Amino acid sequence: MPRRRQRHMAGSGSDGTEDSDSSAEREPTNSSESDGNMHKRQRLTRASTRLSQSSQDTPDLKRAADHDESPPLTPTGNAPSSESELDISSPNASHDESQAKDQTNRDSDKELSHRPKRRRCHETYNFNMKCPTPGCNSLGHLTGKHERHFAVSGCPLYHNLSADECKVKAISREKQEDEVKVQEESNSRHATRHQTPTSKQTRYKEQVAEMRRGRNSVPQKEQKEKHMEHRQTHGNSREPLLENITSEYDLELFRKAQARASEDLEKLRIQGQITEGSNMIKTILFGRYELDTWYHSPYPEEYARLGRLYVCEFCLKYMKSQTILRRHMAKCVWKHPPGDEVYRKGAISVFEVDGKKNKIYCQNLCLLAKLFLDHKTLYYDVEPFLFYVMTEADNTGCHLVGYFSKEKNSFLNYNVSCILTMPQYMRQGFGKMLIDFSYLLSKVEEKVGSPERPLSDLGLISYRSYWKEVLLRYMCNFQGKEISIKEISQETAVNPVDIVSTLQSLQMLKYWKGKHLVLKRQDLIDEWKAKEIKRGNSNKTIDPSSLKWTPPKGT
Repeated sequence: MPRRRQRHMAGSGSDGTEDSDSSAEREPTNSSESDGNMHKRQRLTRASTRLSQSSQDTPDLKRAADHDESPPLTPTGNAPSSESELDISSPNASHDESQAKDQTNRDSDKELSHRPKRRRCHETYNFNMKCPTPGCNSLGHLTGKHERHFAVSGCPLYHNLSADECKVKAISREKQEDEVKVQEESNSRHATRHQTPTSKQTRYKEQVAEMRRGRNSVPQKEQKEKHMEHRQTHGNSREPLLENITSEYDLELFRKAQARASEDLEKLRIQGQITEGSNMIKTILFGRYELDTWYHSPYPEEYARLGRLYVCEFCLKYMKSQTILRRHMAKCVWKHPPGDEVYRKGAISVFEVDGKKNKIYCQNLCLLAKLFLDHKTLYYDVEPFLFYVMTEADNTGCHLVGYFSKEKNSFLNYNVSCILTMPQYMRQGFGKMLIDFSYLLSKVEEKVGSPERPLSDLGLISYRSYWKEVLLRYMCNFQGKEISIKEISQETAVNPVDIVSTLQSLQMLKYWKGKHLVLKRQDLIDEWKAKEIKRGNSNKTIDPSSLKWTPPKGT
């Protein structure tokens, strides 16, 4: 029956075309459109015929399909991709609407199935990686907040702890942080303009001082033997024993800083900003020292991916291997930084290097400094800056101790843009010498100077210590009755803002009856005098008479 209908429609189509031969010349476009519609109608009719036959042969499947409300399938077995494959001549209009709705849902599901799936790279990466510490199973984390770790920075075993101990310490730290937050909120509600320490803060300060006084309770000999045994057993695969080196209070502060740094690194790793084995230089060979780096520096990728860099300590050229460095040192004619030597006293010298005249050296110096500075952003645009490089001389040459840079024309009178003491010379007084030298240049220029912000953590500590020492020395030598911050600034070349902040931290500045008063605290001055006597005649001071320098004219 359906086949007869199909032949009849084909015959009527042919009859129609014969009858319309006379009008074909007048309306060729209409005839072509009618032919296209006729072929489309034939395809749809054949499709409906096949569907009706399959529904008559398998009535159970049809009822199941109606119950499931799934869209009809094409002969290929996929969801229909166009309207021409659907039976639109069905007499059941509601069934057609449901089919169209199901088709829309199927198309949307099909689009979703073809979208690329988001891979959880860090999860796959976690289970493929392993902590590099020997004997560690990668379980636990220094922060106590993660179940696994994959770097030394988060390894409890490397820090001579267990995973359970890290969790206990994490809970204790959270409780302390909550207590501090509550205390800060209560203080902020009842804060005055210049609040004196509360009785609770005073007691806490006394407790800390008491803990720090009793830090050397263990005999030095037993302590050294225990540390040497730990060092011989584990070598560099474990952190040195830190107990009894300092007070329990300071050790706990250090542990908190370690946990916070490890947590920050873990966040960066999860976000995909850093990965294990990424292009980060871990160590550098610099002269007779092997230095562990602290931060990432944008060295070229071919050098950064090596993980270990070899740097000439005189010209600061960086190389890939020990052999290349040895050949370079045999040919390198540099024994001191380029530029003019503007200061020399004993073995200490300072060289003034112009970033415009010695561009390559200054760029290499900035790349080297970025390995130990977090906030440094200047690497290649060195021409507007002068670099003052401090060295220590011996029979082999002038070895880099540290440096600071300053703008040739600073609108805000910054006397330091970036300052660094090399790690092997830290905690020996060289940082304070660099700061003192920068203020000596400001005095010669007859200007008031201040370092450019933001300061690094170590830089801020060094500057606060220097400002405190300068103010206490000025107070000790001052014989008058009234003191002026402006006079202090003019004599010391320290910015008044820095003077005020230092006086506030020393609790030497009070607000009384509408005026700011500077208090001369004799206890702090006596404490500073005792330290000066104990220090003796140290050579870690800047002698103004050894400076041979005139301020550079505008360039």
